[in-house]
Amino acid sequence: MKSNSILAAVIGALAIVIFAVILANAYKYKYRINNTINVTGNAKKDFESDIVKWSASFNRKSMDLSAASEQLKKDRDLVRQFLEQQGVKPKEIIFNAVNINREFSYHSDGQGNSYNTFTGYNLSQNVSVESKDLDKVDNASREISTLISQGIELSSNSPNYYYSKLEDLKLELISQASENAKQRASNIAIEAGSSLGDLIKADLGIFQITGQNDNEEYSYGGAFNTTARNKTANITVKTSYTAK
Repeated sequence: MKSNSILAAVIGALAIVIFAVILANAYKYKYRINNTINVTGNAKKDFESDIVKWSASFNRKSMDLSAASEQLKKDRDLVRQFLEQQGVKPKEIIFNAVNINREFSYHSDGQGNSYNTFTGYNLSQNVSVESKDLDKVDNASREISTLISQGIELSSNSPNYYYSKLEDLKLELISQASENAKQRASNIAIEAGSSLGDLIKADLGIFQITGQNDNEEYSYGGAFNTTARNKTANITVKTSYTAK
């Protein structure tokens, strides 16, 4: 009986100690949570694209497939010649495969019968240019319409602009946004009469690329402007610091 009483007393004492440790840790956790500084850092940078991509399409139609193919080849040679005269390098010019469509005209008679009539072959081809010489491609895309006066049925798209060092730019902005967040948190801690402690959490915001001075809105999934040659990159970092 006596040994049982001693055992019970030991267990009770251990329970008190364990409870005290749990309570102390809970208090420390609560203290740390209640003394957390949450801030958002921001960084942005203006930059100019260094890659341009441009494309156009042209087509020919004829009842005779060979005739349409021959005329499309002449058009292709004229397009290539024009681009090279504008200073575009031959290796930067890519012609896609020719697309051939058989076209029909739909008819119906007075008795409700319908039928199709073959109207010819429509052959089309796309040309694309990718270059780091933005000025030459920009000029070529504006002047390409002069080929229409030579009888070429051509449709030109607007150039798209990209940046080859985008990952380096992103890492640079992440570093700047993180430093900006830390500075803001430090200022808050000083104003509160304390000092900045350890970083306990950091969440990266969405990377946004918009055209400069375009008043373009940010997107929830991230904006990635390709129509503006001059762009602005922006990123945010949400951080949590302890306060000492």
